Amino acid sequence: MRHVLFATSAMAWSAPLLLALAPPVSAQTVEGRVDRLEKEMRAVQRKVFPAGTPIEAQITKPTAPTIAPGSPSSSPISDLTARVGALESQLSSITGQVEENSFKLKQLEDAFNRYKADTDARLVPAEVPVATRPTVAAPVAADPTPVTAKPAAAAPKPVAAAPVSEARKTAVAAIERPDTGDAAMDAYTYGYRLWDAKFYPEAQAQLKATVDKYGTASVASRAANLLGRAYLDDGKPALASVAFYENYQKRPRGDRAADSLAYLGEALIQLKKPADACKVYAELEQVYGESLSSSLRGMMAQGRTKAKCN
Repeated sequence: MRHVLFATSAMAWSAPLLLALAPPVSAQTVEGRVDRLEKEMRAVQRKVFPAGTPIEAQITKPTAPTIAPGSPSSSPISDLTARVGALESQLSSITGQVEENSFKLKQLEDAFNRYKADTDARLVPAEVPVATRPTVAAPVAADPTPVTAKPAAAAPKPVAAAPVSEARKTAVAAIERPDTGDAAMDAYTYGYRLWDAKFYPEAQAQLKATVDKYGTASVASRAANLLGRAYLDDGKPALASVAFYENYQKRPRGDRAADSLAYLGEALIQLKKPADACKVYAELEQVYGESLSSSLRGMMAQGRTKAKCN
């Protein structure tokens, strides 16, 4: 009998103790709901305030119901559960409003983009064809830095050639055409012979054809430079300046690149462009320096004197 009473007494004391030690189920449920609500609220804040500081939500405690005298008071868990329920209701309402506002904003953006496209299409004028522009000669170039000196921008209009006399035809025909097997060198040599005989128009035609056909050959530098001299000797400094400049620009390491710069200075002086001629002589000195022959150096000194270079 004593054993039975002891066992019953022990069970009576241990039951409240076990209940006290076990975590409240309702508290665990509320805590999980609060965690979920915090995550959802942060997601809403990121959507509503993508570049700003979220506004802290102000949650007011719902008004406690009136308790009749003699009724047991609500527990703290019951109050917290009621507040969480109110927060869930508010969050659901805010989420719905955010989604509705996002949809309306997307509609406004689409409408604005359509309006902008229609307006642009009406305002853009019809395409006007670009008129053909004359080619402007670039500044005289070193290897590779250009200078500001320019040849004549436009060549003078060609003058109708005078009828060639029979005596001239006979004299030109008497100039021997070389035939060594080197076509490029033979073409240049024939042009040189025409120039040396002072048949300048015929020499110009021959040398220009040589440069056009053999522009990448080693002899092209000589042919292009002699073409410029044929123009210069024929009283055509504008055409000569173009020929000299192109030879120097395209073949800065060619056999006659330095010669073309020196003669370009002379052509510019004849065109009454002494300032540009001085720049050309400065380029000649800077690029070729000590490698200049005595004849070219003397020509440069004379040119600087005529152009009154500082």
